[in-house]
Amino acid sequence: MALKVDTDIPYGNACGVTVRDTDGIAEVSFAPDPHGGPECLWFCFRLAQIEASGARNKVRLVLEHSYNMLGGHSPLRMRPVLRYAEGDWQRLDAGTVEDLPDGRNRVSWELQAPASFVDVAYCYPYGRPEIDALVRETNGCWRADVIGASQGARPLVRLSNDYGEVGSDRPGLYLVARQHSGETPGSWVLDGLLRHFGAIGQDGPLVWAVPLTNVDGVEGGDYGKDNFPYDLNRAWGNPPMRHEVLVLQRDIERWAKRCRPVLAIDFHAPGACEKDGIYAYVPDPAQYPNLHSSVLEWTTAMRSVLGRQYAAETFDRIADYPSRWETPSFSRYFWFQHGVCSLGVETPYALAGELVLTRERYQEAGARIAESVVKRLRVKGEGR
Repeated sequence: MALKVDTDIPYGNACGVTVRDTDGIAEVSFAPDPHGGPECLWFCFRLAQIEASGARNKVRLVLEHSYNMLGGHSPLRMRPVLRYAEGDWQRLDAGTVEDLPDGRNRVSWELQAPASFVDVAYCYPYGRPEIDALVRETNGCWRADVIGASQGARPLVRLSNDYGEVGSDRPGLYLVARQHSGETPGSWVLDGLLRHFGAIGQDGPLVWAVPLTNVDGVEGGDYGKDNFPYDLNRAWGNPPMRHEVLVLQRDIERWAKRCRPVLAIDFHAPGACEKDGIYAYVPDPAQYPNLHSSVLEWTTAMRSVLGRQYAAETFDRIADYPSRWETPSFSRYFWFQHGVCSLGVETPYALAGELVLTRERYQEAGARIAESVVKRLRVKGEGR
């Protein structure tokens, strides 16, 4: 059995690849490629059989340097996903950690050898095909419009359930995902949220959403956290430091004129091994007490509807980790440029406590967040 690792696929990413025979098993070693950025996490590649020989039917995948991944300190929590040519994506169980003499380690998983190929990724990929499926499967509830180009000249697609009308009093939401391109759980949660609002139809708020904000990084297989020339989520100054942000800011200005803006959400995923559950970043109450209180009205509703199954015990968090950038984030832009409540929602890559997160569970969590928004609007008397 001769195998080849191919990263020339959608969202492809791997480096340091070696393929060898170890103890009668084909062993494939790899590491995430930082793609020029200071952080790595995302990987995605195709393992193809190029020559059938012998009777070996097992492959050992070996992830090297997991300790260099952002939040990669607990590799037993990692649950990559794979898809054989004839099947659908599925999660791997916990791997096996091998401690090396110098203090490093490597984590491995055994799987059936592919008859033709198997795709492997850190988490379920989400790209333009999934957006097309969302639009197709929601019976025309969502319109897909190109609002501009990325810095790499790719189309930036915005979904909307309505264009609204200038001066409208209809409550409005503006939602984004994948400012950090490898954080696919954010897109899956947004997907579930949009499907829920699609089912509500015109009785819900006006919703505009950009599921693939850093589309260049998505297509290129970047992790995208702090990537140069500028982290997308730290490019929201005036003037903006990325063309994608310029495009989004002008779209937000259009949206704000066509509704009564009430909430903006930026969907992310945290470090590689976090398993606390879903949580939100909110303004620091010591600096912005009034803003903190208004945002907490939304996060309290979200935590309640998400329930213990999905919500982290500490749901409201302050972003007090060190940043490489001084420029504003998406949330700060909304707070101070539009006076709109805004928050970042973080969804783990694999586990919420002991709950294994599948695509369906991501979507259910998104639907629950949508339900919490609707309930909050009703409590405030701000429904359609």
